[in-house]
Amino acid sequence: MANAAVLRSASFSVANQHALATILEASQTKSIIASRDIFDISGIKLWARDQPVSSALQRRLLDRQLRNPLESCLLAEDGVSPHTLVQAAEVQLERGGPLVALLKPHAARLLKETGHLPLHSVPQLLLTAAQASRPEAFTHAVQAMLLCGAMMDRHGGGVAELRLALLAGLLHDLGEMYIDPRYGEAEADRELDFVSYQQLVVHPHVGHLLIAQLTNYPGALSRAIAEHHERLDGSGYPHSLQRDEVSPLGRMLAVAEAALGSLRGAAAAGAGEQVPTLARASVALRAVPGEFDLNWIGAIEAAARAEPPHRSRITSADVQARLTRLDDALRAAEAKAAELAPRAEAPPLKNAVALVRHLLGRLRLGWNASGLWSASAVPVRDAAEVEAIEDELIFRLRGIERAALLRAGELAPGDAGRLEQLCLSLRAMAE
Repeated sequence: MANAAVLRSASFSVANQHALATILEASQTKSIIASRDIFDISGIKLWARDQPVSSALQRRLLDRQLRNPLESCLLAEDGVSPHTLVQAAEVQLERGGPLVALLKPHAARLLKETGHLPLHSVPQLLLTAAQASRPEAFTHAVQAMLLCGAMMDRHGGGVAELRLALLAGLLHDLGEMYIDPRYGEAEADRELDFVSYQQLVVHPHVGHLLIAQLTNYPGALSRAIAEHHERLDGSGYPHSLQRDEVSPLGRMLAVAEAALGSLRGAAAAGAGEQVPTLARASVALRAVPGEFDLNWIGAIEAAARAEPPHRSRITSADVQARLTRLDDALRAAEAKAAELAPRAEAPPLKNAVALVRHLLGRLRLGWNASGLWSASAVPVRDAAEVEAIEDELIFRLRGIERAALLRAGELAPGDAGRLEQLCLSLRAMAE
């Protein structure tokens, strides 16, 4: 599988082709040099200290095992610094958008502590490469930094806790540097097909290894990075952790990532279709009860309630039809899973179907808890919420499909066909 190759290169004994390509691209506008001589495992010198990186380095590193990880041998001389992070944060605060209302009350403290963040040379190198070559990913990192900081400040965190939260947001997606940029979540998480998704799901683990093995940051930070796509009900990735298995910092980071993902998904849909609002992020965070730590959701929900009403793109006349369609889609998927369950004998298919039924049950619980399932008339003011729930349900059904395929792995042809029928029912809502 392609993600196995990503994990092998994350041992850092060989240069990862995607991270190296991004670093080399950034070196065209940034001064990136070797901070020490670079040797292969047999002691052959590949690159001299203080020599700027170039495409020649890429050729010399091809298939070579290294004495020291490449990332620890390079230095971005004019790269990202606490000062430039403060500048990037100020840009986000001035740009406006749904996050600003949440961030503004905490802005002074966030900017102050951002200016004192300890930037280890390895993440500093990768952040510099992202800023130069993957600007969307860098913007996402700054937004996550600010959101995590605001949540921790609202929670009453001290200086050390606040700086750790800021670092967690800033560094949480560094593992994406080690996968093909086509599969980065900042660009396409809500549109990925299964093959692409296989690439994406390893990035929290790669990010964890990067921080744990190549920096001197505390273990709580690398652990939280590993957990930023986990969910308290066990439906997350890469390890399907549950409840107390997820650390407090990981819980906070998961909320921030999910909220930003919802806002990013709305913005990517295009003008006139969806509007990214904190209310939409709030819907995403409570779509399935038990996914997220309520202690961290509070900041986002409070800011969402203070937003002016959002005018939905659907009219009140459409609301009931949309609700019926949502309910029918869930019922069809539930029926298909129930039909397949007794016929699934091979353990991989059986496990995949059991996972689908569990996740659909959780989604149904959230759907019922929304209070919008009733056949009675829905007030016009709820049209925007219906719209948000519909968008989130489509995303969740896609996620259940991908989770099932990952759980099943390689199947015999007959079982693969049965699982495909179930996936078709999950996909029908998005057609």
